[in-house]
Amino acid sequence: MDVYESVLLVKPEVFVFNIPPRTSNRNYRAADWNLAEPSWTGRMRLISKGNECYIKLEDKNSGELFAKCPIDTYPGISIEAVSDSSRYFVLRIMDDNGRTAFIGIGFGDRSDSFDLNVALQDHFKWLKKEKQISEEPSGPGLDLGFKDGETIKINMKITKKDGSEGSSKSRTQGAAGGGSGLLPPPPGGKLPAPPGSSPAVSPSHAPKATGGGGGESWSEFKSADTSSDQNAQTNSNWVQF
Repeated sequence: MDVYESVLLVKPEVFVFNIPPRTSNRNYRAADWNLAEPSWTGRMRLISKGNECYIKLEDKNSGELFAKCPIDTYPGISIEAVSDSSRYFVLRIMDDNGRTAFIGIGFGDRSDSFDLNVALQDHFKWLKKEKQISEEPSGPGLDLGFKDGETIKINMKITKKDGSEGSSKSRTQGAAGGGSGLLPPPPGGKLPAPPGSSPAVSPSHAPKATGGGGGESWSEFKSADTSSDQNAQTNSNWVQF
């Protein structure tokens, strides 16, 4: 996978100075440089590419590379602040053949040097945090599957029409019990005639009602179930049905 460059900081003007070699372990001092006559003036870009970080000094107009400073840690030997000013630094530049040299750089405004310092600190803090996250051991995965012989029990309730609840088992037993349930209708959907009664007469053969009391009309036959208690006692079979 290709890794692209990311620009962390750009400063349009930076001054470059030739510096004398270090003769002791003391820190660099900008006062030892010829600050009035910089050796080169151009643009500075701070670049990150993956885990790499480097400063590029480029021509303002053409963008031609003047020097490159790889930075593996900050603060470190790749870029050092001088002891007598916050606007100047010492860079260890490197060419394509791996040869190194030390030069001084400086800014006309203190805010530019402050921005460079903050950008470098943020970058290496981010690298440190990313490394810690990658080295953290990952926990075991969550296993939600059933183990051998493991079962699950589900308690299901059935809601009756009257709103009460009961199990499917109790509902089946209540329907099959004797006593209170209604008997199913006979085949054909017709009830049998009461014992001792006349066969059913179809309407086409039914006797016509007469105005007198001699003939039995349908109205008199239908009123048998609503007769007095004496008729009900005489026809006991009809009342029992």
